[in-house]
Amino acid sequence: MNEKIFISPSKYVQGRDVLDKTGEYIKELGTKAMILADEFVWDMAGNRVAGSLKEAGMSVVEVTFEGEASESEIKRIAEKAKNEGAEIIVGVGGGKTLDTAKGVRDLIEGATCAIVPTTASTDAPTSALSVIYSEDGVFERYSFYNKNPDVIIVDSAIIAGAPPKFLAAGIADALATWVEARSSYEGRGTNMAGGKATIAGQAIAEKCEQVLFDYGLLAYESNKREVVSYALEQVIEANTLLSGLGFESGGLALAHAVHNGFTVLEGDIHHLSHGEKVAFGILTQLTLEAHSQQEINRYIELLSKLSLPVTFKDLHIEGIDRDELLKVAKTALQEGESSHNMATVPTADEVVDAMIAADQYSLSYLEN
Repeated sequence: MNEKIFISPSKYVQGRDVLDKTGEYIKELGTKAMILADEFVWDMAGNRVAGSLKEAGMSVVEVTFEGEASESEIKRIAEKAKNEGAEIIVGVGGGKTLDTAKGVRDLIEGATCAIVPTTASTDAPTSALSVIYSEDGVFERYSFYNKNPDVIIVDSAIIAGAPPKFLAAGIADALATWVEARSSYEGRGTNMAGGKATIAGQAIAEKCEQVLFDYGLLAYESNKREVVSYALEQVIEANTLLSGLGFESGGLALAHAVHNGFTVLEGDIHHLSHGEKVAFGILTQLTLEAHSQQEINRYIELLSKLSLPVTFKDLHIEGIDRDELLKVAKTALQEGESSHNMATVPTADEVVDAMIAADQYSLSYLEN
């Protein structure tokens, strides 16, 4: 396909305490809402969202998300939504909850979707896709939908109150946006919308990276004190909106494919977040693309200052043998993976060499 395609949500709202205005922003979507959140998020934000919807004259059905964005969990909640006659699916929480809400909306004809992230840890909120995992948390596939969520509501004060490691993970995920969009464009790859990147998609992806290098560390420090600073507002938008639009309309490449490859490994790496694994994927892609030492060090410096994984040790895979790394590489290079957007699709051995070299580059940088 040679057509350029750009897609986006209908409305994005960000600011301090906007959680209490959720009803005001989504009442135009329908009158009966199903709110989906995990047990922890219900106490932190879900009840406030439910209260705001009720104040706006809407009826509310409450559902507890059980932790994995799997086919079975999506079907379970969709069945309940149909039985309850829900018109709006409202996802409140982290990436997996939000991906599940999008999956549920897709199974209900005529339903709309509102997304309320409680962290800025991924760019999942704005996209028209979900990452589907097995019930054991192994990556299975991307599920693509006909439309993006209708409304995204991001409360900066809620994000400021979340642990800084979530913001850092979101910065890593967002930092991959321009690295991958640039590579996908050069390789004449296909974006997540099924077409070629628009000028707008590329511009947003590039601006995303600029904001992260300008304000990422300041935002991280603000988050440590749970305050909403100018820097934090900039980075919340970069992690959520700019990265979401940038990756979806710009295209992915090797960094996210390496993340998906990591899901086949056993052990403590499974306890790392999406963004933490993407961080090492960025370094692998930059190494493979033959960027200069100065350019690669720029990324290692930012990622390491955010306490993100830049070495095998950080990933809890210190001492991993080549055969295990080959499993990661082969998964990252499967048919249909975003690694095929690269100008030249690497071999599994080239990806393994790049991973080992990236580990060594980081060790050398940190020693010096």
